[in-house]
Amino acid sequence: MEKFRICFVSGKLGDVDGVSLEVDKWIEILTVLGHEIFAIAGSFSSPLKKVPKENCLELPSIRFDSEEQRYFEKMVFPHLSKHPPHLSLDRRVSLLDELVEKGTEVASTIYEFIQKKEIDVLIGENTNAMPMSLLAGTAIHKLATEKRMAVIFHHHDFWWERSRFSHNHIESFLNQIMPPTDLGVEHVVISSYAEHILRSIKRVIPHVVYNCEDFDNPPVRDEYNSHFREDFGFSADDLLFIQPTRVVPRKRIEDSVELVSRYMKRFEEDASRVHFIISLYEGDETDNTYLQALSELALNRGVRLHFIADRVESARRTDPEKGRIYTNRDVLVNADLVTYLPIWEGFGNALLEAVAAKVPIVTTTYLVYKTDIKMCGFRNVEIRDNYSREGELIITEKNLTDMNKVLNNGKIRQEMVETNFRIASKEFSFRMLRKSLERILSDYGDEIKASAKRLKKSKKNYYV
Repeated sequence: MEKFRICFVSGKLGDVDGVSLEVDKWIEILTVLGHEIFAIAGSFSSPLKKVPKENCLELPSIRFDSEEQRYFEKMVFPHLSKHPPHLSLDRRVSLLDELVEKGTEVASTIYEFIQKKEIDVLIGENTNAMPMSLLAGTAIHKLATEKRMAVIFHHHDFWWERSRFSHNHIESFLNQIMPPTDLGVEHVVISSYAEHILRSIKRVIPHVVYNCEDFDNPPVRDEYNSHFREDFGFSADDLLFIQPTRVVPRKRIEDSVELVSRYMKRFEEDASRVHFIISLYEGDETDNTYLQALSELALNRGVRLHFIADRVESARRTDPEKGRIYTNRDVLVNADLVTYLPIWEGFGNALLEAVAAKVPIVTTTYLVYKTDIKMCGFRNVEIRDNYSREGELIITEKNLTDMNKVLNNGKIRQEMVETNFRIASKEFSFRMLRKSLERILSDYGDEIKASAKRLKKSKKNYYV
């Protein structure tokens, strides 16, 4: 297979969010296949393990929280502001002109990096699906269409799936670039549902590459993470219910709090040992009011809630003040049960991480779970995605009883986690990811090579 110089572009990389984690996995496989990897991000939360520093470009203007992004968000997405500004038609037109102008400047900066590093193909990581980095999305679209740069758009979720973006003042522009339908580009989605949506709405036929895990090297208890309970003051017989996600409303963590509370009331003999732990930080999709609401709910429900995000990062290290810093994988191998009750997920990275760690999972049957995961034969404690008129998840007595069985019956627990691990190792492994990436680069190879030739012929000082 032809070897390419491949550059990932994202608002942030090296973090513990789903996009960053999947990029790490793609980099791992592409490096093994012999490709040279580069990266452009608004911020790097931690260094990329397989990408030399000289192959990385930090571009602050495309950060999710950059001054430019916050400005445009406030102006064009009314649901993101308590007091959104009123925009006349002329102001909307001028605002879009501003956005395109700023995006053009970013495109020029990225193009200079492309020329300098002789990059063959860009991979836009959600840049043209979710408007959390409008400048990045604008810039990559311009490079793909005006410079005919080879681009693979890797879509994790779409802007119309989020209420805070669905009402906006730039809908025509978003329809044009998020995602684009221009010829000469390639699209990748992470679920069969997303494939159906792109086929139906955009008349685009994407590749489907599911989220995956390295099941050949799963997380295990070792000398480092065996200190987890001690470090956080938990005893060996405490029951640790882990919510291994960021704190964002669509994760419906309030339902997990309610579930834990219901379990404690139903099985009082376990109640004194139960702790509910949220392992990751507040996401890019909310303010601290959601975290505060969760804290108050847990207090009212008698649930011992622990936020440990300040001790969980993408790589292990020792902090002079905090002590051992753990990864989410370290947290999971110390879990007794994982709660994962989203109302919506692009796929389910945290679910696969829990399967790899061989932890029992309580999950809702959210849409993509039903279409792409459940059908594989997984054995989880499943709560149907049914909600009351008040919007509360309907938790049944059977759900609670099933939880108690996996917590207190070693045989049932072992059969469940081993079955899930075996299935996931077959369906969502690095081997499957490798086959998918080989196929994509083979199918798109001629376009990548044609793009590389065009780049070599173009002038070095190019401005879009």
